[in-house]
Amino acid sequence: MVVCLLLFCLPFILYLAAPKIRKMLSSGVCTSKVQLPGKVAIVTGANTGIGKETAKDLAQRGARVYLACRDVEKGELVANEIQATTGNNQVLVRKLDLADTKSIRAFAKDFLAEEKHLHILINNAGVMMCPYSKTADGFEMHIGVNHLGHFLLTHLLLGKLRDSAPSRVVNVSSLAHHLGRIHFHNLQGEKFYSAGLAYCHSKLANILFTQELARRLKGSGVTTYSVHPGTVDSDLIRHSSLMRWMWQLFFLFIKTPQQGAQTSLYCALTEGIESLSGSHFSDCHLAWVSSQGRNETIARRLWDVSCDLLGLPMDW
Repeated sequence: MVVCLLLFCLPFILYLAAPKIRKMLSSGVCTSKVQLPGKVAIVTGANTGIGKETAKDLAQRGARVYLACRDVEKGELVANEIQATTGNNQVLVRKLDLADTKSIRAFAKDFLAEEKHLHILINNAGVMMCPYSKTADGFEMHIGVNHLGHFLLTHLLLGKLRDSAPSRVVNVSSLAHHLGRIHFHNLQGEKFYSAGLAYCHSKLANILFTQELARRLKGSGVTTYSVHPGTVDSDLIRHSSLMRWMWQLFFLFIKTPQQGAQTSLYCALTEGIESLSGSHFSDCHLAWVSSQGRNETIARRLWDVSCDLLGLPMDW
């Protein structure tokens, strides 16, 4: 009887609580007034969701923004929309498939030939809860796209970032990293695999990469940050019917893509946080990282293993 009564009253309770819930969700807002004329930015996965809103904000501030997308046709539609909304015609679309190292290398080669500078790199694209599958290079899809793809892209663009310093790298991670573990004996998920945990492992890898990159870039003028965007209404949950159902049930607690982009923008734009390079942020504030995410030994080993898998020098 009590359970039925609660279920009956729940929609009404949520309706009454909606204003406070939405205020709470919008508490993390990037308030930076920084303008970006003459600055160059890359946002991966910018044809939808958080990436699209991040790119739009950067364009509004006058930056030359590259939408690095797997689906160029969708990217062009978004670029046209951003140009019309912001009045900034320097919004460009380039092909980038993070599940294919050849595509990543081609993107970087063309960008380096086209641009003299790179001030902001936002590694935003990602996959979540995919059925077991592999990238073009044989990597498990989550670790391959979410970590190794962005690891390679950052490596290829780092020289330009150094030359353009002060510059920043923002890696979009997740609160889910708390459930992640780096199983070096099963990095590709061939011995055992869980779609949900594979996502968590890759988000932990994002944080470890950020911390080790910050250590290696100390004093270079290039700073790097990882972020948890929040629980956001986006295409990321497309592979999970359960997640889509939960998002509908708890829609009042789900951030819009614009709200989800705020912490990425905060880390890309806010002045005075350079000394916090390597840190993790949520709702535009420093956030707690799991003990695994603070393990320097794991971070350095993951760096070396990633370099080995991608055929990169370990001292970049």
